[in-house]
Amino acid sequence: MVRRDESEQESPQGRRALDFRRRCSSGCKTRLGIASLNPVLRGWGNYFGTGNAALKFGQVDEYVVDRLRTLRVKRKGRNLGPGEARKWTRGYFEALGLVRLRGTIRYPEAA
Repeated sequence: MVRRDESEQESPQGRRALDFRRRCSSGCKTRLGIASLNPVLRGWGNYFGTGNAALKFGQVDEYVVDRLRTLRVKRKGRNLGPGEARKWTRGYFEALGLVRLRGTIRYPEAA
C-alpha cells in the first residue's frame, strides 16, 4: 500500500493551489471559480487516491465548500437575505460542477 507523507499533502504548493483569493476574487462568478478549482481537485484525487486519504479528502471537501460559501456571502454583502446562505450547500455547489473528492479512493488490487 502506498502511503504518502502528511507533510507532502500539506505543502505550501498545496495551500497555494486552494488559495481562493488568487483564483476567485469576490467579483468572480461561482462557476468560473469552480471551473478553475476542479483541475486542482482532480489532480489531488488522482495523486493521493490510492492510499489512506479518506479523512483528508473529507477535510478538503469541507474546506472548499466553506470557502465557496464565504465568497458567496461576501459578494452578496448587505443584500444577503435571511436564510439565503443556508441554500448554498455541498449539493448546490456540486450542481454547479464542483468535483467531490470524498468517495474517490481506489485501493490497490491484492497480489
